[in-house]
Amino acid sequence: MTARRDRAADEARARTGWLVISAARFSGIAMIVAGFAVVRGLIDLPYAAGVVLAVAGFLDFFFVPRLVARSFRTEESRKQ
Repeated sequence: MTARRDRAADEARARTGWLVISAARFSGIAMIVAGFAVVRGLIDLPYAAGVVLAVAGFLDFFFVPRLVARSFRTEESRKQ
């Protein structure tokens, strides 16, 4: 019975991790698109704000999911 609960808890943790990582990627994409819209003049903000937003979006898309994945690793996978 304990093994079943442990497995259910591990699956719930993995599902939560996947959702958080996916949300981080989608927010990065949204920031990139918004930054490009600012740079192209579709949104009335300064050009520099668009560049900063796009660069932050790229960093968010590529690096934040890795950082989040580290926090969701199990103890067993850290030992391997």
